[in-house]
Amino acid sequence: MRRLTPVLAAMAALAIAGPSPVPAQMGGQVGGAPMGGRPGSGPPAGETGFEAGPDKPDAASKKAFNAGVKALTKARGYDDAAAKAPNADKKAKELEKADDAYSRALDEFTEALSNKGDLFDAWNYAGSIHLRLGAFAESLDDYNHALNLKPDFMPAVEGRAEASLALNRLEEVRVAYMDLYSHAPDLAGKLMQAMQQWLTSHRQDGAVRPSDLDAMDKWLQERAVVAKAAP
Repeated sequence: MRRLTPVLAAMAALAIAGPSPVPAQMGGQVGGAPMGGRPGSGPPAGETGFEAGPDKPDAASKKAFNAGVKALTKARGYDDAAAKAPNADKKAKELEKADDAYSRALDEFTEALSNKGDLFDAWNYAGSIHLRLGAFAESLDDYNHALNLKPDFMPAVEGRAEASLALNRLEEVRVAYMDLYSHAPDLAGKLMQAMQQWLTSHRQDGAVRPSDLDAMDKWLQERAVVAKAAP
């Protein structure tokens, strides 16, 4: 991973509107309820990404990881403030602060992973940051690392699908949606929203072949009917 200059991309607007779910760490909480538990209950055993041990690399990675979570929390706060800004100037200032905080968070997660490369949740966070900054290939790579370590981690499945969507890798997105529909319906709904926004955007910019857009449109309509009919 590398520190990137933020780029403007359509998916950045989606990241502001609804950031990808991320698990709470080290007894804390980011973005809602800890993964697999009640709000405030702390992360379930074995899902913090760290194992107890006195060795220095683990201590260094823990310190960097926690600093990354703190910076990420601030960045998402700035994104929320930007979404509610009363004017364009205020929005631009909040987004600038958000980009700086995301870059700091990415640096910290990179440091954590340089000391302990098997932190699936750090890879997941890095993927969500790259997605927010419009670095879709890097985001895809991060999510692949997370899923190699924890194949059933549904937030990473959804995040990787959004990165694939931005890269127009549509069959991979469809496969991910079906996986999420079976195992994480809420995340399937989030991905469905991203796909609908992708379709609307590319209908206007002409960057994707009309036949591919028509096929995706038809598929989305079919899946929407199925989802609506589900109990």
